[in-house]
Amino acid sequence: MKGVLLDRGSLDAGDLDLSVLEGCFNHWRSYPDTRPEQLAAHITDTEVVITNKVRLDGDLLRRARNLRLVCIAATGTNNVDLEAARERDIAVCNVLAYATPSVVEHVFTQLLALVRHSREYAARMEREDWQRAAHFCLLEPPIHELAGMTLGIVGYGELGKGVARVARAFGMEILLAQRPGGAPQAGRLPLMELLPRVDVLSLHCPLTEQTRNLIGAAQLAAMKPGAILLNTARGGMVDETALLRVLENGRLGGAAIDVLREEPPRGGNPLLEARLPNLIVTPHIAWASIEARQRLVAELVANIQAFQHGESRNRV
Repeated sequence: MKGVLLDRGSLDAGDLDLSVLEGCFNHWRSYPDTRPEQLAAHITDTEVVITNKVRLDGDLLRRARNLRLVCIAATGTNNVDLEAARERDIAVCNVLAYATPSVVEHVFTQLLALVRHSREYAARMEREDWQRAAHFCLLEPPIHELAGMTLGIVGYGELGKGVARVARAFGMEILLAQRPGGAPQAGRLPLMELLPRVDVLSLHCPLTEQTRNLIGAAQLAAMKPGAILLNTARGGMVDETALLRVLENGRLGGAAIDVLREEPPRGGNPLLEARLPNLIVTPHIAWASIEARQRLVAELVANIQAFQHGESRNRV
């Protein structure tokens, strides 16, 4: 069986063991990245394609006559034309639950940095403010506790549940939003009812037509003054210009953003150009611990081996 990995550099910095993945195939190729004009050549005669973020559109899938399996090296599936894959009887698999500890740890690392003002105190130490202080400690800016805060979660799947477990350990209360575009569920609130009640809002849903631009100017205005927004899901769900506006005018207490509408942000981005103490932007790394990425490889192997044995695993 012939296999190809189209964008190895998006998941492996040379720190992973890919030998078991390579061993699934009689003929194996991997590329650090694949540009659109290279894509047709890179998948020629290939039976299994592994892609993290390289887009496989319908035209390409219809022309890939030998392709039998697409393995998405992620949970999200919006980079593959699933309808075209079904037309061609091409199996498509994703991976689930591989990055839960990594994402959950990132969420609380950034949340604690915002409520305890870690960066501002580090800056004050560099300015030697403590050495000149009148008292034994510094008290500006004021820090807060997570205990007693209310956390709103949009997307209560694997990651949302993982965040909720840790939040409860910190003494936070949990409110769940109705699934955007989904039927009402007991114990969950419509988003616009949830927003004024939460101190922290954390996004964990996939990017779909129902969640695109989910958090815009109206939703940000509905949030409690001083609330914090966390987005480790997808950048297309948040109006970045509107977010910057409420951070600059002080209505929102802070935001930690791990994802942007365009990645990499070669065209610039208003959040990257801002220099605000209440804004943390990271380069889509919540998922990316070494341990999580190695689990991802193991999940790819399990999906491929299941396919080779005629079994269905993680089909989408």
